[in-house]
Amino acid sequence: MSDATITKLTLESLRDLLQLAGYRVETLTDPVANISYLRSGTNGIAFDVRPGNRIGGEEQSFIDVALIAVLQVQGELPLDLVNRWNATRRFARLQLSPPFLALSLDFSVAGGVTQNNLRAQIEIWDHLVQQLVTYLREELANLSKAKAPNALAAGAALQTPAKDPVKDRDRVAETDVPHTVQ
Repeated sequence: MSDATITKLTLESLRDLLQLAGYRVETLTDPVANISYLRSGTNGIAFDVRPGNRIGGEEQSFIDVALIAVLQVQGELPLDLVNRWNATRRFARLQLSPPFLALSLDFSVAGGVTQNNLRAQIEIWDHLVQQLVTYLREELANLSKAKAPNALAAGAALQTPAKDPVKDRDRVAETDVPHTVQ
């Protein structure tokens, strides 16, 4: 990896960096905002790489980026579960906006960073997504056990869909189904 200082990002440079880290990456365009972004995935969870603040005079360059994974929640998810995650983890935050649960991490190249620093940010993201999957499975199982001590914990599970996340965003959470996050 190069020790050159990176002071701006492009979708192409981020795509190359993600691919060097072993990710499959595709470039998409938001149909509403007409903005290009990247999509990838880890541990069965799809995530978007959204450009942040543009650099003046350089339409394709930006100084920061947001990594965002959106999961669909079916049923009610206690806010305490989200708050506990946020209180015990650094770098990325969970946000519950029913029927969605979003994990996001921002990083910036303001002042200049090395390619190794950007790679480390991607590794942190990957680690946090893996932790989130485990955390939700355990917490939802505990929640199921607390509500129905004799019920199987399998009724509440983290599901990672192979479906189109864009189409699934239109589904509405149902209140009478077990706690499930897709």
